[in-house]
Amino acid sequence: MNPLSDRINNLSTSQTLAMAALARELKAQGKDIISLSLGEPDFNTPDFIKEAAKKAIDENYSTYTPVEGYLELKEAICRKFKRDNHLEYTPSQIVVSTGAKQSLYNIAQVMLNHGDEVILPAPYWVSYFEIIKLSGGVPVEVPTSVETDFKITPEQLEAAITPKTKMMWFSSPCNPSGSVYSREELTALAKVLEKYPNIYVVSDEIYEHINFSGTFCSIGSIPGMFEKTITVNGVAKAFAMTGWRIGYMGAPEFIAKACTKIQGQVTSGANSIAQRATITAVDADPSVLKHMVDAFHSRRDLVVGLLKEIPGIKINVPEGAFYVFPDVSSFFGKTLRGHEIKDANDFSMYLLAEANVATVTGDAFGNPNCIRFSYATSEDLLKEALRRIKEAVTNTEVLA
Repeated sequence: MNPLSDRINNLSTSQTLAMAALARELKAQGKDIISLSLGEPDFNTPDFIKEAAKKAIDENYSTYTPVEGYLELKEAICRKFKRDNHLEYTPSQIVVSTGAKQSLYNIAQVMLNHGDEVILPAPYWVSYFEIIKLSGGVPVEVPTSVETDFKITPEQLEAAITPKTKMMWFSSPCNPSGSVYSREELTALAKVLEKYPNIYVVSDEIYEHINFSGTFCSIGSIPGMFEKTITVNGVAKAFAMTGWRIGYMGAPEFIAKACTKIQGQVTSGANSIAQRATITAVDADPSVLKHMVDAFHSRRDLVVGLLKEIPGIKINVPEGAFYVFPDVSSFFGKTLRGHEIKDANDFSMYLLAEANVATVTGDAFGNPNCIRFSYATSEDLLKEALRRIKEAVTNTEVLA
């Protein structure tokens, strides 16, 4: 008899973390692995944020924090939402959590009953599906493709809605595709949603500042959407603070209170020093991030250009985040160097075995035709990784 719960037995392991762990294991064995699997900036946390953390230690911010976060931090987050997103939240509508992932988990736990459906434009971040499932919800995948820049259309949204639909979750800029929805595209989706007042939207905006499109729009700023949108963000990606573990959400007050209630029974308040440092981060003008954004933009152009030179790989030009999500389906049904390629998972494992490059299968993100590359690493490593990939798929006998 298995003593573990059905809940954990039915939960899938994060494919991004699994591939990263496998890459580390192979490196420990002496293999020259280039890992493009994890979405983590290769920059250090800016010095002005580290100084704020040191000051917090000196000022003895070492006790338990309020469950929903320090008031000063919630006020700073409200200022940030108003400045960057044209969203007028009050501190009572803000909840600070141990990473944006906890914010998402809290939302699912307080909003979903068994059988409630959640629309997921695919591709989507790997954890959305499992968090929704773990909370009793039913993920409803809406497929997109490289030809449409991996964006859902209003017609697709309308077709996916049923009497059981409770929510829609999406990210812009998107992990894994890097797609950024324009204000016009979000307005068109909002026109569909305005017909369904009981459907709430989770807008994951953690990559908002890593955006090469020149503009960014929060769906909560579209007329009629504020009261039915939960905006999730954090400092991990833009400020290179992945290990600090601070995420936050702005939501209708009754949802914020419910999330505070569940967080109070699970983790309580987030790390005190990290919260004090985050006040300084979110109060900073986004222009302080320009050097990182410019570097990601340059890497995006480099990777897209090199991928376009590889026969059989289909790629669009992502407008944000630090990922590319090429379609590799032309290799399915073929045999490369004795490896049978049936799907994206096989192709990803082939690149690991023959090119020593770690990527993540698109299956994990709801798109079985693609794989994800993170370009959050140096240009030299990216050039070498793409050289290896090109050699692995072109300088080889291909058996159909």
